Amino acid sequence: MELIRILKSSSPTLLLLILSISCSKNRTATSSLVPEIDGEWWQVAGNPDLGELSSPEQQPVDFGLWQAADGTWQLWSCIRKTKESGATRLFHRWEGNSINDRDWIPMGIAMRADTTLGETAGGLQAPYVIKEQGKYYMFYGDWNNICLAISDDGKTFERVLRNKTPRLFGDLEETNTRDPMVIKISGLWYCYYTAHPNNDGAIYVRTSPDYYSWGDAEMVSYGGSPGKGELWYAECPHVVQPAKGPYFLFRTFSYGNYKSGKLISPPKTNIYRSGNPKDFGIDNDNYLVKDLPVAAPEIVKLGDQWYIAALKDDLKGIRIARLKWIKSTD
Repeated sequence: MELIRILKSSSPTLLLLILSISCSKNRTATSSLVPEIDGEWWQVAGNPDLGELSSPEQQPVDFGLWQAADGTWQLWSCIRKTKESGATRLFHRWEGNSINDRDWIPMGIAMRADTTLGETAGGLQAPYVIKEQGKYYMFYGDWNNICLAISDDGKTFERVLRNKTPRLFGDLEETNTRDPMVIKISGLWYCYYTAHPNNDGAIYVRTSPDYYSWGDAEMVSYGGSPGKGELWYAECPHVVQPAKGPYFLFRTFSYGNYKSGKLISPPKTNIYRSGNPKDFGIDNDNYLVKDLPVAAPEIVKLGDQWYIAALKDDLKGIRIARLKWIKSTD
């Protein structure tokens, strides 16, 4: 009651000042968050047996992680440097009963490139799955395009063909359009991905109301402290909004260097925080808030608990840890 009396007797200028301070505190609380790895990692996938396509140099890299209709957890990874023809890449699948389980069961090769549909031989890259209205939609790269497959159970996917191809969009020929990640914002689907015209890597976004019709490419992250002029300086984009407020872009720019059983240099992923999901900094670090020693991370929320999945430092498997959001000290 005393507060109400004071407010009623206050001048308009004082009221505006009080409201400004209150709003400022609220903005600070929501806009100063940063992610932090919470505890130890556990390995969920190793380097799989691909039978006749196995190679001593093969590596599980970019992957997708989701929960299937029967409650099991699915992980599909692009395995590179195999004996697959062409670009050497294919998808392998693992299954776990709980996201907290270690050593998920390897389920074998899940998908290979289909050149009869226009996909590049051995060019499958970076699957990403969303569930919407009882259907599972898998976005993936075929080396130069972003493509689409669909599933009822979240385990068995069929390519969605339009004009006899699963292609949704691609940039200029041979720019290696890849690493799609999809999130819904204000009624539109945002597909973040990477491409490197003229060997100059950047993160782009396109929007769609329906998964199929995508707008023009817009660059959202490029250059800054990771550098520019190389294809790997902007890879594996992942965007999340942990609370009402800003969006966070996870951008990998180094897979690290692991030789003779020793970590020479750790992987690096920069994290950018912005209120505009189409602008995380072009040739600047204006939105950079943190970096993490991980490569190709994917962020998952289960109930109130957040998780981060990432590649092992030696690129011989995939691991998971808990993630929390804390107030930054800057």
